[in-house]
Amino acid sequence: MLTSLWQGRSKVSKECKVEQYIKNEIRKRKAICFGLIDPEGLSEQEAVKMAVEAEDSGVAAILVGGSTAMDQLELNNVVKIIKKAITKPVILFPSNVTGVVPSADAILFSSLLNSDNTYFITEAQALGALLVRKYKLEAIPMAYLIVGEGGAAGFIGKARGIPASKPQIAAMYALAAQYLGMRFLYLEAGSGVISHVSSQIVKVVRKVYEGVLIVGGGITGPEIATELVRSGAEVLVVGTLLELNGGRKLLGKIVSAAEAAAKGL
Repeated sequence: MLTSLWQGRSKVSKECKVEQYIKNEIRKRKAICFGLIDPEGLSEQEAVKMAVEAEDSGVAAILVGGSTAMDQLELNNVVKIIKKAITKPVILFPSNVTGVVPSADAILFSSLLNSDNTYFITEAQALGALLVRKYKLEAIPMAYLIVGEGGAAGFIGKARGIPASKPQIAAMYALAAQYLGMRFLYLEAGSGVISHVSSQIVKVVRKVYEGVLIVGGGITGPEIATELVRSGAEVLVVGTLLELNGGRKLLGKIVSAAEAAAKGL
């Protein structure tokens, strides 16, 4: 029923909860994918084209955000036009307060737990909270963990990347997130990185964390999607691939591989 509420271009019922929609999609499809659009440097037309092609590839939602500070007016306009062009929810994935705008359906209200700077753990969240309330955005509580190098997200967020050889460290943070009441956990390798989050880390985290497990960064093909889903990932985030020629066609294969891997478990 909740899925049907998304039918019709940008006609989102006020009663439709994005978090519940995501969980229903996972329950139905076993594993899902999100398309991530970083609007920095993109024209509105390019952003819309990416969103439409991502939706046509089978993603369950579109995330909009980036690792660097954004122009809020431009970001709000981009989200508005994306919402008019697609039927799936548009969810903010901000790295800072400037990533909070009123036109989205929801926001991943995240804390970068393994940052060396408390700003990215609690201070940016406190500054942004009033905006989330003012804009009546649905806030989805999420722990954010940088694994390995972390790309731009790790650099900007001053994160101590969790070594691939130390999955128990990731498990410790995952349990802390759970006990703090964070219903979503995002393991991030970083945008444009060469390697993805290791299957060993995903497996160990999945054993202890009971919420929705998201994995992003370095997912460049269906074989990686299969590996991560078999290890326990429920949501895969694909971003950089959308910016490449032919990447959006490959996204459809990643979506299909993720669902097939989950159904085979």
